[in-house]
Amino acid sequence: MLHRAIRKGNNFEAGIFMIGTLALGLLVGLVMALTGAGGGVLAVPLLVFTTGLPVQEVSPIGLLAVGLAATLGAVLGLRAGEVRYKAAALMGFVGLLLSPVGFWLAQQVDTKALGLAFSVVLLWVAFNAFRGAANSEMNVIDAPPDAEKSKCPCIRSPETGRFIWTWPCARALVFSGAVAGFLSGLLGVGGGFVLVPTLQRFTNLSVQSVTVTSLAVIAIVSTFGVLNSASAGAFNYEIGITFAAAALCGMLGGRLISNKMPSAQLKKAFGVMCIIVAALMVVKNI
Repeated sequence: MLHRAIRKGNNFEAGIFMIGTLALGLLVGLVMALTGAGGGVLAVPLLVFTTGLPVQEVSPIGLLAVGLAATLGAVLGLRAGEVRYKAAALMGFVGLLLSPVGFWLAQQVDTKALGLAFSVVLLWVAFNAFRGAANSEMNVIDAPPDAEKSKCPCIRSPETGRFIWTWPCARALVFSGAVAGFLSGLLGVGGGFVLVPTLQRFTNLSVQSVTVTSLAVIAIVSTFGVLNSASAGAFNYEIGITFAAAALCGMLGGRLISNKMPSAQLKKAFGVMCIIVAALMVVKNI
């Protein structure tokens, strides 16, 4: 594996693996661009297979790639005025509090148990992908109908476009931020598969605003997670920088073609990919 090749001084084998890391980063970035923030959930298990490193060591690498992509998307959304930055700040702050808890727990849990937990997350993401594909084919948005949007906990003011803050609204946002932050520290995932459904269910935001607000939260939590891992000496800089740079390039390239690809088919393909990777993780850890 890559880390063994580097330790043994096998430059040729290390070079081959670095090329593989670049290709994998491009693939993950492309998937993220075509399927949304949840595509980053594939980064960690694929890195486990290609590098031979345990989940605890590759999680910060996946977080760096996800964080960079999310930051780019959030900045673009902020410039377009689509990010609900106060809601993102609240969820991000709560996520920051829970991320170290998840990171600490990841260091205590057996690697095999952590791999099996990741398999469960992948199956959940696959389920949501197939449900989203079905909704796309029926032209249904996975959000409350227009007639029920006024009943959502988080409602925007018609005059200002900002949320009318209430306790039910704050509670829903705090809960989603806490779950996303905990999973970010535990598994090295951005948490988009938690944030996006929550924002769709409990707010009357547009689909685009939901996406970029989620990316803003992921950017906040992921950045802290990477810094926390680096300070603890648990970050492999050589693999991390290579993978993250390639993922960012893949995401930028994917954005150029994302509008031309059929949404439902992409979600189905992504769901199948998640199921395959989840099955491989189960086989690897039993």
